[in-house]
Amino acid sequence: MARLPRLIVPNQPHHVIQTGLNNQDVFLDAEDYQTFLGWLRTAAKTYKVAIHAYCLMPNHLHLLLTPSDDNGLGQMMQWVGRYYVPYFNQKYVRSGTLWNGRYKTSLIDADTYFMLCSRYIEFNPVRNGLVARAEDYQWSSYCHHAGIRPDGLVTDHAKVWELGNTPFQREAAYSALSEPALSADEITLISNALLKGWPLGSQQFQTALQKKMKRQVLPAKRGRPFKIKPSAE
Repeated sequence: MARLPRLIVPNQPHHVIQTGLNNQDVFLDAEDYQTFLGWLRTAAKTYKVAIHAYCLMPNHLHLLLTPSDDNGLGQMMQWVGRYYVPYFNQKYVRSGTLWNGRYKTSLIDADTYFMLCSRYIEFNPVRNGLVARAEDYQWSSYCHHAGIRPDGLVTDHAKVWELGNTPFQREAAYSALSEPALSADEITLISNALLKGWPLGSQQFQTALQKKMKRQVLPAKRGRPFKIKPSAE
């Protein structure tokens, strides 16, 4: 089923993925990861995008973020690419595009799925066999949330603050919450929403979002075209 047009809603969390062209590696050494994160931090501040969780994998990256307006997310991604792609091409003597098309994003219902998406992102290296424990992976936000190493790129979301009254309580609660591995169904649910551009949330969240945006935000049922009911106002 075709992906819906990208949906960006200010002040709502979004799960973002960007992959290397033909799944090629886009980070080859520590300098590459550090350079990308430095530019990401600058761009996030410039375009007023809060980064809540992230993971840079060798051939792709995940971000959990909240834009403050309609355009900030796209401007941030474009700005980082404008700097990182020439850096990578010059360093490794290559030319042309680095990314497999544009980034993909899924709007997240924070009340239901924020913590699940954060765990999905930070445990990607474990699921892919790069490390045995999330805290052993250097290029993600897990160590920040678990209280192992502060990360200036990360802006803690309200759902993280709800975990406790002190930093120690929040960090301990986050670590405990991360202990059970995500189920296959949870992984599939998040992956499908992200790759197809669907919002991830409860039925109530999805229905309210569709009415608010006055556009289709979910795949239409076969044979029933999407219609917006006229407002009573």
